[in-house]
Amino acid sequence: MASTLSDPLTTLKGEPQVVWHQTTVTVGAVLDALNTIRNKFAREEAAEEDQPHPRNCVMTLIAVASSDDEERRAQLAYRMIGAQHPAQGIVIREQADEAAAGIEAFISTDVQRPPSACATQCELVTMRVRGAAGQHLAGLIDPLTTSGVPTYLWWVGTPPFGRREVDDGVKVCDALIVDSSRFERPYHSFLGLSRLAATRHQRLGIGDLQWSRLRPWRETIAQFFSPAERRAFLNGISSVGIEYAGEGRGNRIAAAVLTGWIASALGWKLQRAAAGSGGVVAAHYVAEGWRPIDLAFRSVKKGHLESGEITTVRIEGASGGQTFSLTVQRDPERSPLPEPPDPSYSSVHRPGGEDDAGVELAERRSERHREVLQGSRDALHHTATGQPPGEGTPRRSTVVTRERRRGEDPSLILLTLIEIGGGETLRHIQRIDSEDDATLLLDLLASGTHDAVYIRSLSAAADLMRAV
Repeated sequence: MASTLSDPLTTLKGEPQVVWHQTTVTVGAVLDALNTIRNKFAREEAAEEDQPHPRNCVMTLIAVASSDDEERRAQLAYRMIGAQHPAQGIVIREQADEAAAGIEAFISTDVQRPPSACATQCELVTMRVRGAAGQHLAGLIDPLTTSGVPTYLWWVGTPPFGRREVDDGVKVCDALIVDSSRFERPYHSFLGLSRLAATRHQRLGIGDLQWSRLRPWRETIAQFFSPAERRAFLNGISSVGIEYAGEGRGNRIAAAVLTGWIASALGWKLQRAAAGSGGVVAAHYVAEGWRPIDLAFRSVKKGHLESGEITTVRIEGASGGQTFSLTVQRDPERSPLPEPPDPSYSSVHRPGGEDDAGVELAERRSERHREVLQGSRDALHHTATGQPPGEGTPRRSTVVTRERRRGEDPSLILLTLIEIGGGETLRHIQRIDSEDDATLLLDLLASGTHDAVYIRSLSAAADLMRAV
């Protein structure tokens, strides 16, 4: 299974076709309708002399939604995944406030016809459950699941940890997937997630889309310490600072999980922590030999980022008489360059300085495109005139990088600054992947939901959250 999607929206053709709908129905009737739809498609696709092809299914993805927005997000994510991976999708919309109990069900289909394989049909079952029926998730889920393939329960919003709905649902699923960045009560819900992870049965996996969002940060930090000559720096870290988007206390989960990942990997022990105004958190860890490490959180205003998203990580220390500093920034602040007297490509677009992180990315892409266009133009000129390449051709046009960057999402830029001793500052620019639900889900499922590193980081992050 691929961990990312390549332009998945291009494979989706309009809205899915609703092929079955009943306002008051039982789960048994939904299953009968589903089997009828599948059998009909298999017969229609088979040639007269051929047998119906068996239906492929690599997983069952069950999403629990509590609002119209969550329902639409779950449906779109499943359609994007189903466009490239044969899977079964079920969306359960809880409507506990409705007085009359009952189930309204829809079945919609998407048909994919790859050029080198037989057609596949992905069915999406949406059940809007009114009243107390939503408290019996196992009874809704179990009859519709496909045997022999993993079943994932994705709670799109905030799971009611400790209540019957969650306990009942995880009994018949292989893994529970959440998105801690969307928890309505981040502190209490995160501690509920950590308790579930600590007391779950061995077969149940736990996944968090937030963990996948942190992958670029984890990889960048790990890469800094990867060279053999920098390994000693791991035992010389003296301070860690993390900034996250928001106002006040906000959602500290991402910052806490990233801290938990570092602390649990290096064997740090939490001694004390305190929270102040403005989202400030100060904590004190000790490493082996009682070497102290200071940790600091603070929230910063970044209106275009979701609350809780990490914006900056700074790690500083010293080892072997040499100081080091690692700074990773998302969407670093940029100021315009002064207009040069000669508006040529090389003078307008000179790289350097953290203010030009996004421009540098666009500059590289512009240069590659210009080289391809220039080569094609020289070849065509030589063919048409017989002149050697470069002779008699017009002056090369100016490529304005800032114009090309207008369509670039600045929130997807990650800037890394490395300072070791008194040497020159090293800088690296990268573009992180888009963070839509389908891509994050596939990344998480491809990595596995029985991730000991995540569980270890979750436990350490929960200890920090309880301390403040």
